[in-house]
Amino acid sequence: MKKCIVLIALWVIYSCSSKPATAYDMVITNVNLIDGTGNELQKEVSIGIKGGKIAAVGKEVVGGGNETVDGRGKYLIPGLFDCHVHTNDFESDFPKYVHYGVTSVFITGGSLCTNAYYSEMRKRGNQDSIPAPYVFHTSQHFTMEGRHPVKTYKGNWIDGKTVFLLKDTLQIEELVKKVSKQPIVGIKLTIEDGPHPPLVERMPQSFINKVQKEAVKNGTRVFAHVSDNLELEMALDAGIQNFVHWTGIDLDFEKDTLLLEKLYTIKPSFITTFMIDKGFSYPLHPEWVEAIRKEKVFDEADLSKANDSGYIARSNDNIKFWKQYLHKEDIHLTDIVSFQVEDIKALQRNGINFALGTDTGTFVLPGHSLHEEMQLFELGGMDRLEIIKMGTLNAAKMMKAQDSLGSIEVGKIANMILLDKNPLDEIANTLTINTVFKNGKVQKRSPIE
Repeated sequence: MKKCIVLIALWVIYSCSSKPATAYDMVITNVNLIDGTGNELQKEVSIGIKGGKIAAVGKEVVGGGNETVDGRGKYLIPGLFDCHVHTNDFESDFPKYVHYGVTSVFITGGSLCTNAYYSEMRKRGNQDSIPAPYVFHTSQHFTMEGRHPVKTYKGNWIDGKTVFLLKDTLQIEELVKKVSKQPIVGIKLTIEDGPHPPLVERMPQSFINKVQKEAVKNGTRVFAHVSDNLELEMALDAGIQNFVHWTGIDLDFEKDTLLLEKLYTIKPSFITTFMIDKGFSYPLHPEWVEAIRKEKVFDEADLSKANDSGYIARSNDNIKFWKQYLHKEDIHLTDIVSFQVEDIKALQRNGINFALGTDTGTFVLPGHSLHEEMQLFELGGMDRLEIIKMGTLNAAKMMKAQDSLGSIEVGKIANMILLDKNPLDEIANTLTINTVFKNGKVQKRSPIE
């Protein structure tokens, strides 16, 4: 009897002294949640993370975590998407994206983008020890000899490896069948005649139709590169549902009734890329360059180009274009974005999906410029909740990844950003980043430091 009493006493002592089993790997407590779905802010919410996924969202998350993050007074949003990215040095660029909370990117081709290079980027994005975003990508560019981007940009353009030069419609069937076997989101098809003079002929309609037809047959999609209303209509006539730029399209809602009818019937998705115009203007605004310099994330070689006479001349040409286009002498960013934001808001009300993207390049900087893109939409009058949704859930929908990414909901991958200030007060507060989470793990930031 005494032996039984002793054993019971020992069991009671052990039970009381041992730690209770934790239900989660991490719990973020009492945080202000902006979940990315467009829902209003939820106050003092706790998030339970297990196995890299969001396992619980609520006022009370029972069970505790191996690690606890105090979210009191802070704001949690989903990890951001940049849906128009190019990189010639992903080992340098990828940590910068993560530093700024961009946990997913969509790479739309480039002069280094062989299948092997794409594979290296996907491999880097699929781990979470070295800072890198998840990688989605198109095929290499489908274009024609002497057209954009081969005509426009110097690079390692090799037909059959980094670009596909279409010569006739007969080759398209086998080519689409071949690239569709790769882990692509879709085919990058360059229709445009630009992007700047001397202009070339647009891709023939028969080529556009054939690429779209074969893409559907092979279970993939087409992501078209267009730069004006006519090219948009050519793509819609072929049935294309995805566009890598909005920039260059300007709708008249009273006159463009046929084009609008086609848009509302097909309901395509667009990537915004307003940063193209701000990027062109950078050399004329040393205060913008100085603000980024103070962040100590980008090296001086990137920023010193603001003093290059060639880039300054291009900036002046861009301003000259907008003066002529808008019939106005004193041009500001508000003038450039306001009419475009109004068009986008009208299209969104009619079921058209818009995702944020920047078209990274000179003065369109990895990670940072996505926050600038959001600020341009705020400048143009877009609702801040909607801006966040465009950079999260809308983008995930365009990538067909909304079941796993894009919002803070149970069952989704725990890609999130903890902010010190409320982005619904001012969208620039998305830059007040406290912590970046990828797969539920805290990511290293400040790559230069």
